[in-house]
Amino acid sequence: MDRFRPLRRIQVEPERADPPPPAATGGGETEEMVPAPAAGMLMGAKVRRRAAVYRDCKGDYIGVPNDPCLAKILSKQGDNKVLFADKVLKFTQSGKMKRRILVITDFAIYLVDPDADILKRRIALAAVDKLCISNLTDNFFAIIVPTEYDCLMASTRKKEIVDVIVKAIKSTSEYEPEVASSNRFEYHAAAEVIKEVEFEEANGGVKTRITHKEKP
Repeated sequence: MDRFRPLRRIQVEPERADPPPPAATGGGETEEMVPAPAAGMLMGAKVRRRAAVYRDCKGDYIGVPNDPCLAKILSKQGDNKVLFADKVLKFTQSGKMKRRILVITDFAIYLVDPDADILKRRIALAAVDKLCISNLTDNFFAIIVPTEYDCLMASTRKKEIVDVIVKAIKSTSEYEPEVASSNRFEYHAAAEVIKEVEFEEANGGVKTRITHKEKP
């Protein structure tokens, strides 16, 4: 996206529901192989370089105050303190990957479509119950929001994102969200859609498998 193109009127458009996943056969589950990422985006199939783990944390990697579109979105919501901002990949209900700009403030998490300059979702920090990550060097993390639906994303700055969310919630309340580390976890891709993400080491990297689970 050209971040310097003229500012257009900002729209707020929620994520559209994807078509239901294919019917399960045999065991009540359907397995999805995570597709290759777009060029320039690192995914869980690659082990993050050691430098990526120990790099200095900058926080705002987008330059939100200098971006008219993002600044206007936050201003309309009454937010102005940016704790983190960067490009991520977000997984839809059907398993497709979508490019998003993730912005974290001291009140909420924002997901913005960088191609259309549209706010796709706003998650209040108070609604976040848990964060799920693996014990391996992949880039996946899930934000668990029981009152809505959960969000699975991938970023080479996964650790920094998780740390920022936890600290932001602790700073505004006495509550500290759980950070669950496991090589297998479930999340609600939609209100009625449960998926399981499983990680395993393979050939010097990390193999990621996303499985659709039928409700009991």
